[in-house]
Amino acid sequence: MPSSTPSMECDAALIGAGIMSATLGVFLNELNPDWTIRIFERLDKVAGESSDTWNNAGTGHSGFCELNYCPQLKDGTVDISKAEEIAEMFEISKQFWSYLIAREYIQSPSDFINSCPHISLVFGEDNVEYLKKRFEFMQGSHLFEGILFASDRQVLQDWMPLIMEGREHSQKVAATRMEAGTDVNFGNLTRSLFRHLISQKGVDLFLQHEVRHLHQEQDGKWRIEMKNLFNQTSLTMKAKFVFIGAGGGALPLLEKSGIAEGKGLAGFPISGEFLKCTNKNTIERHFGKVYGKAAEGSPPMSVPHLDSRIVNKEKNLLFGPYAGFNTKFLKAGSYLDLPLSVRLNNIISLLGAGLNNLQLTKYLMTQVRQTPESRFRLLQDYFPNAKMEEWELTIAGQRVQVIRSDPKLGGVLEFGTEIVCHNDGTLAALLGASPGASTSVSIIIDLLNQCFKTEMNTLAWKNKLKEMIPTYGESLISNAELGRLTRKRTHQTLGLNLA
Repeated sequence: MPSSTPSMECDAALIGAGIMSATLGVFLNELNPDWTIRIFERLDKVAGESSDTWNNAGTGHSGFCELNYCPQLKDGTVDISKAEEIAEMFEISKQFWSYLIAREYIQSPSDFINSCPHISLVFGEDNVEYLKKRFEFMQGSHLFEGILFASDRQVLQDWMPLIMEGREHSQKVAATRMEAGTDVNFGNLTRSLFRHLISQKGVDLFLQHEVRHLHQEQDGKWRIEMKNLFNQTSLTMKAKFVFIGAGGGALPLLEKSGIAEGKGLAGFPISGEFLKCTNKNTIERHFGKVYGKAAEGSPPMSVPHLDSRIVNKEKNLLFGPYAGFNTKFLKAGSYLDLPLSVRLNNIISLLGAGLNNLQLTKYLMTQVRQTPESRFRLLQDYFPNAKMEEWELTIAGQRVQVIRSDPKLGGVLEFGTEIVCHNDGTLAALLGASPGASTSVSIIIDLLNQCFKTEMNTLAWKNKLKEMIPTYGESLISNAELGRLTRKRTHQTLGLNLA
């Protein structure tokens, strides 16, 4: 990787070396190979923050098992539209990854994606009834073709023995299962994308380069001031387009850009912890991503799950997450991140969001005060025969939830992923968290549509996008046959199971 000073000007500057910058970099390089692209990362490695293997849930969010995507309405029906939307976006991601494999940009799909059943689990009569209704609605969508429902204890024992063994027979339990689910190692995927990118002419990656200031000059280009953390030198460069994809660190940089679209935005950091199993026999006896229901007042990213992970060809088993709180915006950040992000234009948003999310505040306070014993008791709700000595605590990544100004409430806490673009399309920032990485391709296409409107309407870009994403411009939700054919094709290329 280059260690010299970057040239003074480039077509695109990408800040942050995570999955989003990697994906955008490949898109820009494919769409216009003549562009010069510079990527700047403050750490000494790529995928060191939210994209890292152990900092990211790796679920391959596809709407199969996440119950928060399917709310029950007042009339008793279950709304699966959000789950369909997420499922479609993950299918788009798999198309892009299949393109990378077909072009031999990435050699082995099993290095980053593997089949893993997705299971939704509930306890109690009311929840069982809800899950059955959700199953019935999902059966009507081809995107969830092959979904199974079970409340029979023998079937559940076959699906998830660790969860059923030692459980009271009087307890009502039910689950749904999708064999088409996946486990994704976004750390490996990000590293593979960057290995390809830096092999291309005009693309350079600069590690240990921290962006300190951004300013748009009269010619529309952006002056980027940064510091080389290796030799402590300062440098400046200009870029026609800037992408701020620095995870939790994106908000402070967006504020420094001074664009009007960033006014009133604030961030609320939430940290995560997992229990990681150390007993290989226990790990081998469970295979699947088993997602339950979130605790009242908890953020969607805190849905408890007993989660099989495949890392470097080895199975692992995690349980969590347990939410925590500190004022860092990045795992390798500063405790001053949150206080330094407060501005006159966003303090009302922060206060309003706090007052309107007292349940979340109470939940986080309870989580922060947890003892090892209380964490373990939650694990036993899912794995009754668990042994405390077989589990160790591991720290996951930081997530910064977006807070938007609201004329009525002061501020609203958002739980999705959001693109903030300058009105002239020369700068874009990505804020938020889940489902993030799993839907990275759809997010980047949305960014391209907002920032490169003229280019996206050219025949050259349209044809290239169609080559990369064969269903580009078509709906996988409304076109059942196209959806089935697409999943069959991508699963064959990526070596994945179908339903």
